Amino acid sequence: MPAQGWKRLLAGAPWFRGAGNYPIAAYSEFMPPPRLGPKPYDGAETPEFDELDPWGWPVTEYEEALELQPGMEHLAEQLLGAMRHLGMGQAAHGISRRKLAGNLYWPEQLHEKGAPPQERYVALLPVAISRTQDDKGRVRWTLFGASEQGPGRAFWRGFYSAPRRELPESWAMDFFRRLLAAAYQEPMDRLADLRRAGLRIYSSPEYATLPFWDEEPLPSWTAPLRWNPEQSLRGVRYLLTFCPFCRLPTTVRRAYLAGNLHLLPFPGSLLFFGTQPYLKLRESLPFAAQIPLLHSLHRHEAPWGIRIPQSGWLHEARPGSPAPHPDFGPVRSGFRRTHRWARVHRHQDELATIEANEDKVAHVLFSPKPDDLGLYGKPMARNAQVWTDDFQLLLDGPRATAAEMAHAAERLAEGGLFGYRLLYPPMQVGRHELYWQRPLVAYFAADTGRAALVPDAPLGYMTAYSTERQHLDRPVELWPRLLARPDHREVVRLLQEEHEPHYHRAMINARKLLDTWELMGSQPLPHSFARQLLTLPKEQSLDDWFRWLPEHAADRDEAERLVGRLRECVEAAELTSAAPAKRKLRPSPPESLTFAATASRAFEKSYWNTIANLSTGRYVNKDNADCILDSTTQAKLINHQRDLEALGDYLLAHYRRVVDAKDMTGRATVGELPFRWQTDFHFSWWGGWLKNQQNETCERDLVVVIPGRNRRRAIIMADHYDTAYMEDLYGYTSGGGGPRLAAAGADDNHSATAALMLAAPIFLDLSRQGKLQSDIWLVHLTGEEFPADCMGARHLCQCLVEGTLQIRRDDGRWQNLSRTHVDGLYVLDMVAHNNDHDRDVFQICPGVGRQAMWLAEQAHLANQIWNNSAPAWNRRATRRGQPRGQRSADGVTLPAIAPHPHLHGEIRPANNPRSTLYNTDGQIFSDAGVPAVLFMENYDINRHGYHDSQDTMANIDLDYGAAVAAIAIEAVARAATAAD
Repeated sequence: MPAQGWKRLLAGAPWFRGAGNYPIAAYSEFMPPPRLGPKPYDGAETPEFDELDPWGWPVTEYEEALELQPGMEHLAEQLLGAMRHLGMGQAAHGISRRKLAGNLYWPEQLHEKGAPPQERYVALLPVAISRTQDDKGRVRWTLFGASEQGPGRAFWRGFYSAPRRELPESWAMDFFRRLLAAAYQEPMDRLADLRRAGLRIYSSPEYATLPFWDEEPLPSWTAPLRWNPEQSLRGVRYLLTFCPFCRLPTTVRRAYLAGNLHLLPFPGSLLFFGTQPYLKLRESLPFAAQIPLLHSLHRHEAPWGIRIPQSGWLHEARPGSPAPHPDFGPVRSGFRRTHRWARVHRHQDELATIEANEDKVAHVLFSPKPDDLGLYGKPMARNAQVWTDDFQLLLDGPRATAAEMAHAAERLAEGGLFGYRLLYPPMQVGRHELYWQRPLVAYFAADTGRAALVPDAPLGYMTAYSTERQHLDRPVELWPRLLARPDHREVVRLLQEEHEPHYHRAMINARKLLDTWELMGSQPLPHSFARQLLTLPKEQSLDDWFRWLPEHAADRDEAERLVGRLRECVEAAELTSAAPAKRKLRPSPPESLTFAATASRAFEKSYWNTIANLSTGRYVNKDNADCILDSTTQAKLINHQRDLEALGDYLLAHYRRVVDAKDMTGRATVGELPFRWQTDFHFSWWGGWLKNQQNETCERDLVVVIPGRNRRRAIIMADHYDTAYMEDLYGYTSGGGGPRLAAAGADDNHSATAALMLAAPIFLDLSRQGKLQSDIWLVHLTGEEFPADCMGARHLCQCLVEGTLQIRRDDGRWQNLSRTHVDGLYVLDMVAHNNDHDRDVFQICPGVGRQAMWLAEQAHLANQIWNNSAPAWNRRATRRGQPRGQRSADGVTLPAIAPHPHLHGEIRPANNPRSTLYNTDGQIFSDAGVPAVLFMENYDINRHGYHDSQDTMANIDLDYGAAVAAIAIEAVARAATAAD
């Protein structure tokens, strides 16, 4: 039997093995799709799917409550507002005369006369939505426009749950009663028999504008309500039809215009499907039918709701070129850029939070010039579609070649009027992209005069298309399943309205407990681990929070029951009368594997001196783009060559010495992973990029392979060894124009590089002692900072997915590592600055999946062992009675010895608004399916010392940074010594 439903999407795995099958562009140049189901790397986890429900696509309670419902309300408010203006004969936002010309759904006859007085503007409008990823690592429901499957298909598919499996007739009848009662103020008792109440349905494949827009088959219960043109309209008060108004029988049109018949939906709401220019554009751009609806909406980026990318028309002036004519649609020639390095929290709306000037859309899409890009811009042409004013496709960004993008840029430079939309790829499973065709079921409420949604409306269906052959007439069909898990449903119901500062913290905390408990096999979570999952003040215990929660919920008694369920997800902290005796205690933390080598003054001194040597020595120009070839930068350079090559050589030489000193030569491998810097656009003013193109240099990751007993498995400890440009010298907050000079990078990221360098001899000792179950790879990634943008992580990740990983050893020979499976990766990025506003906290940020959470648990265990051991260490003579550590006053003098700090490693999963995984190389690996955990300080986005001239030794907190580095080393060792 052929595979059904989502199982068809999984056919053909593995999809990405082989060179060139999984290219990863810089996310600033092409924001990739979120990949659900099996991940590209090993394809093991498919938590989205239910084996017993091949047609179902789960939608969580949180998605529906926090994104989809508010988002649909926002769409209804804007679209029905435009519809009402249209029906009243007024100018309607985004609905130009060009859209109305020859429009069968809203013809000139209706446009001139307007809607009849009885019109209630009922919308049954199917919209295409999907989940996309944004530059803050948020995977969000996003509007793509009107349904490319036509005006009626999604509505009628919404009365099914699978092919030929109808939803109960009673549910359908109840929906229509509620719709008519709400929109037309019909008493419910008059709607008991819908036929007698005057409801009829008219559907015919003959009127479908495109063949695959056919609505059939309709549910069987519609048979008694079906109407055909041979019948009279006597007794018919409501006619539900998606037929274009021009093709309705004459009797129907007359009855509607005379005020004797209600048409559902409002004919004007379907005009987006009858815009002739976009139907023409479909010939070269298959999804063009989505676009007209977008013009009636404004860009929306706030994290709660449905994301709406910008679309419209741009005008590039040229000699003799007239101003843009309003007949085309909204002219939106400016665009506000966002980027992942912005100093804004993930729960904030960046467009509403940060004041920024708009750039010209043409420059945003195509310009590689330094003044247009600023410090963090890149051409966004890959995430855009562009067409000419005669509706000829100019660019389909996601599928374009570099030559096609160059041609489009040249065409815009010639001037004229161009349509465009920013496009972020929809979610993908394997080689299929998925859209949810969801009806927007809304009306204008007579009592409020505002748009209102009809609750519990048909949900439509989902379509999946091959990314290689976009056949819109042959999609794989799925059906959404709104999850109603009792505990999660109660979390949303009881805690959604609880507003702590910034975001729904209580609800997110409860969700994290439930999600992690389910992810880890529904086994009780260690008490301390569960506590660190929650975002709480450090002094608040888990039990304190359990007691606090009911007092701040919508219903105290029901919240008490919810707390009881949450407690069952967690192991008891200790056996008390309040803790059931049947619950087992987890044993106390085991002995450390590495702290004997790291919990010492010698380690702290080495850590300080290593960071100082990297950040204040001979290595100055450490951004991959160095040296920038503009006069402002050139005049400020101390030297005029890129120092990454010399820094890389220094690191490799260090590891050779360590390997030799540990008598591991021939067993441990020191090598490099070289590659070329490739982009779609030419950036000849980036010295590093230019030398790559001229074959004068290349980029490289640095790799040290420390052998374990099982050479087929590995744990990676990684950093990035490049540094960022200094925002303050460039003048980022004041418009720019200054030099682009690389920061010293004491914290970002030599604090992590030093940790890897000091970890090497410790791991080599474990290897010699036969304690490592798996290999440990120490990997210095290049090009994390802008403009390279996670370049080294992308290359390594691509090699892992494609199975092509080889490193070049000292002797010039290549060593194949592609047969070794990476069980996990710990990436360190900024680990030595203690947040002045929330001290002694660091982040443990797991990516997606159970294995990533297990890695986070090993990091938490390492933190526990450290905290349990620190009091005894601090009673030693050298530390006893010493004051808390202080930063070096001059950034040169080694800080005085201080007590080892007690640290709070907060576990911040990827959906935690406070996780900064997205801002690091870790996001690349997690997206590809490599289990990843980020170690990072408690990042303060507003502090000095991040991407500026103050990222120096004066900003290093030695006792804090050395402790975080030691905990990270212990976590890697624990993961690599765990039995299979």
